[in-house]
Amino acid sequence: MLKRQQAESIKNVTVEDPFWTPLQNLVMDVVIPYQKAILEDAVPGAEKSHAIENFRIAAGESRGEFYGMVFQDSDVAKWLEAAAYSLVLRPDAELERQADELIALIGRAQQPDGYLDTYFIVKEPEHKWQNLEECHELYCAGHMIEAGVAYYEATGKTALLDIVRKNADLICARFGKGEGQVRGVPGHQEIELALLRLYDATGEARYLETARYFLEERGAEPDYFTEERARIGWRHFGPSSGDRNYAQIYAPVKQQTEAVGHSVRAGYMYTAMAHLAAETGDEELLAACRTLWRNIVQQKMYVTGGVGATVHGEAFSAGYELPNDLVYAETCASAAMIFFARRMLEAEPKAEYADILEKELYNGLLSGMQLDGRRFFYVNPLEVVPGVSGCLPEYRHVLPVRPQWYACACCPPNVARTLTSLGQYAWGENADTVYAHLFLGGRVRCQNGAQLACRSAYPWDGQVSYTVECEKEFALALRIPGWCKHWQLTVNGRAAEAEMKDGYAVLRQSWQRGDTVVLALDMPPRRIYADARVRADAGCVALARGPVVYCVEETDNGGNLAALRLPRTAQLRVCPGGDARLGGVPVLQAEALRLLPGDTLYRDEPSAQQETTLTAVPYYTWGNRGPGGMRVWVRE
Repeated sequence: MLKRQQAESIKNVTVEDPFWTPLQNLVMDVVIPYQKAILEDAVPGAEKSHAIENFRIAAGESRGEFYGMVFQDSDVAKWLEAAAYSLVLRPDAELERQADELIALIGRAQQPDGYLDTYFIVKEPEHKWQNLEECHELYCAGHMIEAGVAYYEATGKTALLDIVRKNADLICARFGKGEGQVRGVPGHQEIELALLRLYDATGEARYLETARYFLEERGAEPDYFTEERARIGWRHFGPSSGDRNYAQIYAPVKQQTEAVGHSVRAGYMYTAMAHLAAETGDEELLAACRTLWRNIVQQKMYVTGGVGATVHGEAFSAGYELPNDLVYAETCASAAMIFFARRMLEAEPKAEYADILEKELYNGLLSGMQLDGRRFFYVNPLEVVPGVSGCLPEYRHVLPVRPQWYACACCPPNVARTLTSLGQYAWGENADTVYAHLFLGGRVRCQNGAQLACRSAYPWDGQVSYTVECEKEFALALRIPGWCKHWQLTVNGRAAEAEMKDGYAVLRQSWQRGDTVVLALDMPPRRIYADARVRADAGCVALARGPVVYCVEETDNGGNLAALRLPRTAQLRVCPGGDARLGGVPVLQAEALRLLPGDTLYRDEPSAQQETTLTAVPYYTWGNRGPGGMRVWVRE
């Protein structure tokens, strides 16, 4: 039974893409081994992880104390998930051996009743399940469940799936409204979307029903965490503000109308809501998802796709409050928006969701990783000022260079698992339609029998070619990006008329093997302007080409980037073969002006100015040529 649109399994997608294949190879060749070494504390100078050693201690195979965050187990789970997807992309006997050994260790650490959390097994066994608000047991369980499902789907092996099912069964038995159960909701959402993935993999209704319970219970008692704190009488992280918004507990989920609080928690919850709505046909739940989606996209999202504007609580701020230099925009939040977009597409295949998915992939997510795969951003600023960013107290979180690792290392493995699973975001299908959400080179074999090959030089070239590799009648729905003003469509070299539906150009016919569809998207460089209510961007312009947002760096433009002025009449030009340190990707240039410093702080005359050439590079590449200033929004 297909949903309105079912995302394609990565096992049915082959990626052969000049942009994404090198990045996936980077993850497989560099990032996954590097992160495994990090988890084993084998990278000199990097932040200590101790995550795998925690499992050895929990299994009684090593002596020592738990080290790290209360959610340290989740780093191991996300590494395993990325490894699973990697094995689909490229079989690797050594990687599979490493994963199998780690899975066996996790199994030995698991307790007989299914409980699995090394912090509480090793450090505070007397406090299991007491502090759901802070202590992330359900969050860690959720990530391990996701890893178990991914590894089973990738390899057919059930060892990790059996482990996580035993843990999930314990959770399902413990939480709910039935006899002998206790009521509760997680402080950090994740278990909800994980249980739904486990339901998809196994068909066991209890996993869906427990996910539904956690969603419906959230906000039913807005003071739940306040009552929990009073009941247990202790805190893990220290004093609490009691903010109902932080963990989205301010109202039942179907009544929530504004994205508030911790942006990653919110994004994971919205993903589960959309998944459940698509699975069950719950129109009321889907309506809430639409409302929350539009609130984010229309009021609380950066031009790069970043969400979560404030460092305080890693949270959404007020509508249109999007500071560029104090921004948070956690990499994980961009990953969460990708997950949310995918599930919204399953509920209702509309191009507006795929447009954001694309924006996040090419900008908000990719910026979180150094081009060499060995350094990562947690925070993704839109403006960096030397001597201020990362230095002054209020800017301490805005780092000008990517660190090797973090004590709280949720973002690097999120990048790895998302890039290796890219195929599941590119294509979708239902009984009679194939959806091309992303212009991803490679092949797809659909459950409905359709088979297609795609050739693409996107995002640097707007011509995308599809070749049919079957004989079948079906509809091919090609997304027309919201940024594209002019496009052409041909079938076997002849102009084709397509039905436009929800942002997709739909071609329905009986296809023959070898039929070719070419979509040509016009993608000149363009200017983007923010709504007048975004005070940080008043009088400024951002530059983009296709899905890629650009920025200016000190390396190309000199210091004091705030002094640059881009005349409205200046022509933007595309310059191929840019800096080799950035992979030679196209840069944008234009004739601009620079305000010159004077000899007094204030004066009666405007600053003198001189002509200069402005050079802009893709935002995701910034920070790869050493420290220096950076700016997305330029004064016009």
